[in-house]
Amino acid sequence: MVAKVISSKIKVIKKPQGEAASAQTEQKDPKEAVREMVSTVSQWVSEFQQKRREETSRVLKSLMPEPPAQTSEA
Repeated sequence: MVAKVISSKIKVIKKPQGEAASAQTEQKDPKEAVREMVSTVSQWVSEFQQKRREETSRVLKSLMPEPPAQTSEA
């Protein structure tokens, strides 16, 4: 497999010629193909959003010091 790194976060992997030709001969129902593409992209978006949320919460926690623990003197 040939890999080309576009940026530090995105990696493009190309299939060898033999595999690409065999993949084209396998025909799928157009609706099924579209459904599969939508599912894949939706999964990518969800993963990206989850990573952003984790990154944001980690940064906010590092910027905001935790308040000192209060003891109850009642």
